[in-house]
Parts: sequence; structure tokens; C-alpha cells
Amino acid sequence: MIKFIDPDHPFYRPLWVRLLIVAFCVVWTAFEFWQGENTWGMIFLAVSAYVGCVLIIFFKPKADVVEETKTDDPV
Repeated sequence: MIKFIDPDHPFYRPLWVRLLIVAFCVVWTAFEFWQGENTWGMIFLAVSAYVGCVLIIFFKPKADVVEETKTDDPV
């Protein structure tokens, strides 16, 4: 299944990046409602709720897997 936002991507690992994205969506939602664009306001309200849930509430970072490479040549 294709995800709108892939929370496993390394870009979303820092908390400040995730908070900035959610804050931008919320501010844009408020701007749309302030301009009287109720349709776009509702669309961005749904986007803000989705982004907030995916990046803040349900975000669980995966542990970094360190793969060891084995070689036959001793260095």
C-alpha cells in the first residue's frame, strides 16, 4: 500500500522536523479558513489531522540495523 507520508524515512526522524511539518499544515489550515475558503480549509484540516497522527501520535522510529560485512581478507 502506498503511504501519503512514509514515517520510516530518515528525513522524519528528528522531532523538530515533524513538529515543523505539522505546524505548517495547521497554520495553512487557519489561513484558508481566515480567507473564507471553507473547502480548502476542510481539506487542509484533514491533511493536518493525518499528518499529526502519523508524525506525532503514532510515530515509532525503527531501530537502526547495523550490518556487519564479513570479508575473508584480514586487514
